[in-house]
Amino acid sequence: MTGKSEVPVSAPLDAPPGSAYPLGATVLADGVNFSIFSRDASDVDLLLFNRVDDARPARVIRLDPADNRTYHYWHTFVSGIGSGQIYGFRVSGPYDPAKGWRFDPTKVLLDPYGRAVVVPGDYTRSGAASKGDNTATAMKSAVVDSRPYDWEGDKPLRLPSSRTVIYEMHVRGFTQSLNSGITGEARGTFAGMIEKLPYLVDLGITAVELLPVFEFDAQDCPPGLVNYWGYAPVSFFAPHHGYSSRQDPPGPVEEFRDMVKAYHRAGIDVILDVVFNHTAEGDSCGPTLCFRGVDNDTYYILDNDRSHYINYSGTGNTLKANNPIVRRMILDSLRYWVQEMHVDGFRFDLASVLARDSSGRVLANPPVLWDIESDPVLAGTKMIAEAWDAAGLYQVGTFVGDSWKEWNGRFRDDVRDFFRGANDSVTRVADRLVGSPQIFGHQPREAEQSVNFITCHDGFTLNDLVSYDDKHNEANGEGNRDGANDNRSWNCGVEGPSADPRVEALRNRQIRNCLTVTLLALGVPMILMGDEVRRTQRGNNNAYCQDNELSWFDWALLSKHADLHRFVRLLLSRRVTRSVEYERRRSSLNELLREATWGWHGVKTGQPDWSQDSHTLALSAELSKEGLRLYLILNAYCEPLDFELPAASEPWRRWIDTGLESPHDIVAWQSAPPLPGRMYHATERSVAVLIGGPGLQGQHDL
Repeated sequence: MTGKSEVPVSAPLDAPPGSAYPLGATVLADGVNFSIFSRDASDVDLLLFNRVDDARPARVIRLDPADNRTYHYWHTFVSGIGSGQIYGFRVSGPYDPAKGWRFDPTKVLLDPYGRAVVVPGDYTRSGAASKGDNTATAMKSAVVDSRPYDWEGDKPLRLPSSRTVIYEMHVRGFTQSLNSGITGEARGTFAGMIEKLPYLVDLGITAVELLPVFEFDAQDCPPGLVNYWGYAPVSFFAPHHGYSSRQDPPGPVEEFRDMVKAYHRAGIDVILDVVFNHTAEGDSCGPTLCFRGVDNDTYYILDNDRSHYINYSGTGNTLKANNPIVRRMILDSLRYWVQEMHVDGFRFDLASVLARDSSGRVLANPPVLWDIESDPVLAGTKMIAEAWDAAGLYQVGTFVGDSWKEWNGRFRDDVRDFFRGANDSVTRVADRLVGSPQIFGHQPREAEQSVNFITCHDGFTLNDLVSYDDKHNEANGEGNRDGANDNRSWNCGVEGPSADPRVEALRNRQIRNCLTVTLLALGVPMILMGDEVRRTQRGNNNAYCQDNELSWFDWALLSKHADLHRFVRLLLSRRVTRSVEYERRRSSLNELLREATWGWHGVKTGQPDWSQDSHTLALSAELSKEGLRLYLILNAYCEPLDFELPAASEPWRRWIDTGLESPHDIVAWQSAPPLPGRMYHATERSVAVLIGGPGLQGQHDL
């Protein structure tokens, strides 16, 4: 990999002044302007390289504190270079960890605003953490001129939340398997995602939520393994080079844009899982890659003993998100991905970290969150919070802001409890079905504030949730100590794979139960990549370091579990045709529930059983805007039960019954068969959805 500069090695050169704005490397008509913030630095050198693995820079440009510094911004203009130029910084200053200073001029540093990162083949994380010069093995930034790209009229979709179905997926894992049908260098890349786009369209997905695609340190993991998930960022502006089939800049940027453009043409939102709570530099023993060496005290929350980092993220350090410089970087990053990369939304990992001040105290009105909320560039962009952090702060239902969606961890836990037969779960699952008003009802917020999910990247897959009582993380090399212990799973009588047809039938039923409730409950549903075909991680509930078949999508499962795939397709086909009128009217959750005609029932209509040991529930709802009636029966009891049905002018029709074998477990909407009488026999541990009303007329078979 080469840059455009072929200037021979020389002594440090004087630098033209350039401009403090904009930050990063900006391509102009006859060169590139560079700007970087460092408050306490005494000297800054800009290094230009011919190749990523060069042991010495081709050119060293010394930034004069008198001519190349405005306030705390160090800047210069370099003529004769352009897009593709490889560069980095050396920043000198005091090294006194007890005072928060960790300047080390022997380290080549990334540009915090760099649009591309290049990584030499012999990069080692330990080399970046040890003493001494690391020039040849350091990650480096690369100049990117993104202006020539032709978007062909593309723009973010702004799809309504009421018709959004999120598919949480991993870029590499989606197409890396040899049986994916993707060949050559496109496997495991943004290009591979484009090739597999028809699969997601056919399934009925309307939004993909990509695990982190910012450049990350793949070596931030136990020795011999790979950081697969990507929650180890080193840059907030650069797409991960490993997810591109085109390695030389601006290849990764252009390939990401190609992917976004293709997904928009198919009507699918692109949401990014973003990590603004920590970086890959870790604790005081971690590597110096960028922020630590640029201005440690500005970027990180330090302990009273300033040689140590406060660790609210569980990964060794915590970004000082409400520091003005870091706030600006976060906002600039989000604006960049929306304006220049056309992203539709963001899911904020451990978002509650952003509610802490520079000392770690929880703020009532965190500036960075209100900056994000009120920024006009970001208006209409989907914002989703994982509203907790690793230090015990839990803000689901109380997260700051007017428009944030929130991952509803209580939906996950309560639905799991209900279907595994736990006591005292029926009242909780009832609340989750109608948008969790006990959690969100105290705020005049939208009906889709809750992002409903039962599985995500972190934890069991849906197949493993019904196949394992205990985690099996031995492959992670930590003695099975890592990963959550509170999984609320049930193996249906056998730990792991089973050849018993009765066990397999029960597992299939439980999976359909979970998917049905997730897709029909009020809120934004999210399903995990591969759950629609029973993808397994063999009981590993923390596969962050497993870049192998354990984590990848096994496309052979599509034929093996074609019945489940069909079930999800038909379920999603109805979800995306829902009315959005209440969303247009900006109705709150409470307003929607007050206006709706609905009621709770048990095995007898009008007589719900709210007792502690109840395992049954039924919900009736009149969907007046759609001219439909719905009756949802949940039987988590260990025996079949007969449910009385409400009186109706015409027979109820059976749309879904997870207790029946495919293809009768779900039918095309218009083909739902009428039911005789006013009783319905519900199989043990099953869900049934009955429908009626004039809205059934004119529906199309799928």
